[in-house]
Amino acid sequence: MKKGNKVSMAVIRRLPKYYRYLGELMESDVKRISSQQLSQLTGFTASQIRQDLNNFGGFGQQGYGYNVEDLHNQLGKILGLDRVYNTVIVGAGNLGHAIANYRSFEEEGFKVKAIFDADPRVIGTEIRGIKVRDVKELEDFVKENQIEIGIICTPKVVSQEIADKLINSGVKGIWNFAPADLKVPNDVIVENVHLNESLFTLSYMLKEKMSE
Repeated sequence: MKKGNKVSMAVIRRLPKYYRYLGELMESDVKRISSQQLSQLTGFTASQIRQDLNNFGGFGQQGYGYNVEDLHNQLGKILGLDRVYNTVIVGAGNLGHAIANYRSFEEEGFKVKAIFDADPRVIGTEIRGIKVRDVKELEDFVKENQIEIGIICTPKVVSQEIADKLINSGVKGIWNFAPADLKVPNDVIVENVHLNESLFTLSYMLKEKMSE
């Protein structure tokens, strides 16, 4: 991608889907694929796929298509998956447990260094070998361990306070599962995963389908 070229968020949000399908093709020992075949897998048009990938350079060859492994590796670099990110999880409830136990994150370079909670009943326990620490230790731990990503799995009422602590300690990326819109500085990136909003969208679409 040429320096200064602004890629739309819509394109960026499609890249992980391409990356996932290419990974599955590699597992099936598929060596190459055309944009038309990739279209059938992803649901995006072949033209859209070509346009998306052209934002980052020419990866395919006319009459050959795309080398699956090479394109997968290139997309991994574009997505920043060719390095390791130190992360912490704040909130050791059901969702925090689920994320800590999801090994795929670590395989892609997101290393959970610690989990934090305010509940004395869980502090000191371990989740997949990762110690649950007192949230009072959060800021010092983040500073001492060069934490880059904070994953917030707390109730809404404390989510902004936790975000502030993470930011003040140097975190530049927040994956937010709390049902709240966080206020952060311009140099901090927040990716919100509001599960209820997704479910409500499904509810609307189901209602519309049933009324046809």
